[in-house]
Amino acid sequence: MSKEEIKILLVDDEKQFVDTLAERLAMRGFAARVAYDGPQALKAVEDPTDVIVLDLRMPGMDGFEVLRSVKKSNPQVQVIILTGHGGDAEEQTAYRMGAYNFLKKPMDIDELLSSIRMAYRDKVENAMVAVSLAEGGDFESAQDVLNEKDILAEHKL
Repeated sequence: MSKEEIKILLVDDEKQFVDTLAERLAMRGFAARVAYDGPQALKAVEDPTDVIVLDLRMPGMDGFEVLRSVKKSNPQVQVIILTGHGGDAEEQTAYRMGAYNFLKKPMDIDELLSSIRMAYRDKVENAMVAVSLAEGGDFESAQDVLNEKDILAEHKL
């Protein structure tokens, strides 16, 4: 699997920030779609999406509302909160609601990329385990699927 296969959605009402972030990801070989508010994000996630990088504070519909809606309709989508606002209470709330990670702006691009890769890897592993259990329901099959993690690591996802 190549890094171009990770379907990333960036959501932030700061247009210049999100556009620049998309460009920085592209320079590293990642393609990302962008949305500038909550309603656009919910519309965009109707298309296949692996990882959402989501701001918390946006006018109209905040990031928590988007997170709640995404996790309800697409629980397999991994959500990374990336915000310039919020403290421990917001971070705890985000994790309770199903966020994969909570990062604060300004962030190091390599830290964000690492989080995206880990979120994607965990999504793939969870899907493989679910398929294994659905196909046979035995723990040996699930263990075989978990061993696929080594294959994913070879691809440096």
